Amino acid sequence: MRGPILVMTAFALAVLLPASWAAAPAAMQVQIVDDRGMPVRDAVVELTPNAGWRGGPIRFGWKPAMAQKNVAFVPGTLVVARGAAVAFPNLDSVRHSVYSFSKAARFEIDLYGRDQTRSQSFPVAGTVALGCNIHDQMRGYVRVVDTPFAGKTDQNGIVRLTGMAAGGYRLTVWHPRARMPGGEFKRPLAVGAGQGSHKIALKLR
Repeated sequence: MRGPILVMTAFALAVLLPASWAAAPAAMQVQIVDDRGMPVRDAVVELTPNAGWRGGPIRFGWKPAMAQKNVAFVPGTLVVARGAAVAFPNLDSVRHSVYSFSKAARFEIDLYGRDQTRSQSFPVAGTVALGCNIHDQMRGYVRVVDTPFAGKTDQNGIVRLTGMAAGGYRLTVWHPRARMPGGEFKRPLAVGAGQGSHKIALKLR
């Protein structure tokens, strides 16, 4: 089975060189595409410092909430910091019961109805696959991260990460359909100053 294909721009080549040779950008654009070159939406891209994040509480620019609307999880993939409490508001006229059997979080929320909200904490980093005990077709994912440098690709397969200090990092790309263990592609990189971009092609199921 083929692994991910890394398509590098001139800037991206600098990103992947050791710090002693070249510096990666402190502002980075990453595009995720499939093996046909088509953009992959809702892939999670993370940059984690090799020594771990030590800069204090992690806060993102979006709410830690995943609604149930039109018998679906909205958004279908949510990125949150480790330890976050995620709200699950029910916007449907039917009742829902959210659950997960994932290693990172095992829980079950009893049935609740329209305009009611339940919350669940996620203390362990990793991927949490969600379902509904009442509606088997409902699927959602909470990606719990240990870094503030994380985001989700848009309709063009692009995410922009900013604010990284110089040093060694681990780049992780996750998607539920990626043909890799745990749906994850990983590689080390060195971060310096400046801006840059690179493209990663994933083979999807």
